[in-house]
Amino acid sequence: MIGAGLILVAVGLLDIARRNLSGARVGIVVVLLAGTLLPLAAWAGATAWWFAALAVAGGWAATTSTREPTRWGLWPAAGVAAVTAGAVALVGVRDGQGPLANIWPGDSPLGAVSLDLAVGIAGALVFLLESGNVIVRASLRGGVVAAEAVGALRGGRLIGPLERILVFALTLTGAFTLLAAVLAAKGIVRFPEISRDEDGGDRAEYFLVGSLVSWVVALGAAFLVWWSGSS
Repeated sequence: MIGAGLILVAVGLLDIARRNLSGARVGIVVVLLAGTLLPLAAWAGATAWWFAALAVAGGWAATTSTREPTRWGLWPAAGVAAVTAGAVALVGVRDGQGPLANIWPGDSPLGAVSLDLAVGIAGALVFLLESGNVIVRASLRGGVVAAEAVGALRGGRLIGPLERILVFALTLTGAFTLLAAVLAAKGIVRFPEISRDEDGGDRAEYFLVGSLVSWVVALGAAFLVWWSGSS
């Protein structure tokens, strides 16, 4: 799981940096983060996985954008999903987790959480913040969304990450009734705005397709963590 977690951390931090910075500052921050996390990965016995994560993040950066649509569509997301699933299938939770595991507090309010599983959860949370927005944007007519639809359904960029994290957490804790209530509540709150859609269906598409893709990303991340923990 640590391989998948490190890949998600690398991609997620990259997108956060790209979204909030520009120019040379992005490169500087990325290099600093890569250099800072390398000793931690080595201490966890996962140096090779960290270099693999940097390679995946480089491919992600070349084929996606946090601001403009690209011609690659959802293929980069499919690639990351395949690589992380492969990492879990090949390794899962390791028996030997490096020197860092010796001082890692295994207990938590939710029970025993190994170092590998904690890295996987952290990676999923980081990925769901901005990278989730990148995937949702790519799913909307190739990344092009009418400005009127975005303006009408305000707050999607902020609500989306919070919603994905909530879906992720509720799924992992088995609170499916509360999860269903949250998803239904979103539809009820947004219904008046969608019912006034006069932009050729742009608002409905922005809400329905965007919400479904966002939920799938969160559920996929939760499944990855569950799969790793049960393997």
